[in-house]
Amino acid sequence: MKPVVTVAEMQAIDAEAHAEVEEAVLVERAGTALATWALRLLGGSYGRRVVVIAGKGNNGADGRVAGARVHRRGAAVQVIEAGALSRIGLPGRVDLVIDAAYGTGFRGTYHAPAVPPGVPVLAADIPSGVNGDTGEACGEPLRADLTVTFAALKPGLLQGDGPRLVGRVEVVDIGLDVSRARMSVVEDADVTRMLPPRERAAHKWQSAIAVVAGSPGMTGAAELCARSAYRGGAGMVRLGVPGADLAELGATEAVGVVLPAEQWAPAALELAERCRALVVGPGLGRGEDIASQVRRLVAEAPVPVVVDADGLFALGTGEDVAGVVRDRSARGIHDVVLTPHDGEFARLTGSKPGKDRISDATRLACSSGAVVLLKGPTTVVAQPGGRVLLAVAGSARLATAGTGDVLSGVIGAFLARGLAPLEAAALAAHVHARAAELGGAEGLVAGDVADLVACWLSGTRRG
Repeated sequence: MKPVVTVAEMQAIDAEAHAEVEEAVLVERAGTALATWALRLLGGSYGRRVVVIAGKGNNGADGRVAGARVHRRGAAVQVIEAGALSRIGLPGRVDLVIDAAYGTGFRGTYHAPAVPPGVPVLAADIPSGVNGDTGEACGEPLRADLTVTFAALKPGLLQGDGPRLVGRVEVVDIGLDVSRARMSVVEDADVTRMLPPRERAAHKWQSAIAVVAGSPGMTGAAELCARSAYRGGAGMVRLGVPGADLAELGATEAVGVVLPAEQWAPAALELAERCRALVVGPGLGRGEDIASQVRRLVAEAPVPVVVDADGLFALGTGEDVAGVVRDRSARGIHDVVLTPHDGEFARLTGSKPGKDRISDATRLACSSGAVVLLKGPTTVVAQPGGRVLLAVAGSARLATAGTGDVLSGVIGAFLARGLAPLEAAALAAHVHARAAELGGAEGLVAGDVADLVACWLSGTRRG
């Protein structure tokens, strides 16, 4: 996993390092790393023309060091002060712009000078004018082709406007200790390393999952969730649809179990008895009885629970959610995962996520006592203690009906396979997004993603 630190955390890390290493040394390291990547972008140095936009702080100092090093290699380098020009050069007269005007701590509005079309831009730490925590573009930043960020990723590179402005991101080590970072980005290797494989003597009940979802005439979400749980590695899926005739279920490997139309929580608890995880909510519908049954099921289920879609609606808002989680804790059971999109988050908290989605998800996790997975292109997974994992592979391919049902099934499968809730949710979000990349850019549907989850996992294991 790649560590992520906030602006305040980075400032504290910097201050701690200065007790042992002079600031000039750190600037030299950062500038040297920046110069190395500048030369790679240039494809050489002699005869190349480079413009460095440099501010007055450390970010500008990094840019000046980089410019000096590139100049020593034979490039013509011009350093301009931030705000001094409204336009840089002419087409064919500039080969690279190094954006070192302002760093992650910048507050205010920045209007970058115009850069000739086709000229690559290399940003130092973060594109100038992008908020280091929220990713909000304050003014008119340059769009970088490459951002070289120091020591660790910053939240502003991963959320808000950041992802569309940073280009490719490379993290370089300049000797700062970021080992205590509370946030990390999930990578492919983490899935291979952390997801327990099936043992040779494994049997189906060792990774069994219960799914309580769907309603009469509306079984599609339930079927998708169950199918995805199997694709995520569940050995057995027990599927209960309150009030539905089992004949309504399509052809599926899930074991259908009859649940009554009302007062179905006791039967659902029995359904989950031999299972290792429970998913509740997709397609359940809404009503007073559904709400009471979901709350009882979540409060009393003896296994980790994933609550999605209509299940989130049933839990209620604010203190209602926290009360259900406290009821579980009073019974000595924990491990609830909430999976809201923005609208569901607004119902749970009273307002939609703001500019800092990471902080918003963390606040909900702390107030509810549950792990919170806030869906988005960057999916934020936060636990009550403040630890946060980020899945950044999301794309518009997943913006189609039913993909949330697929995700909840994969989370349930990963819980059943033995992962802790935070890791199960974050790794599932990563796998979900990476699986979608295997499908077509157009016309991908949720059922495709469910099947591609198994393909991606199999390919990762072989790799």
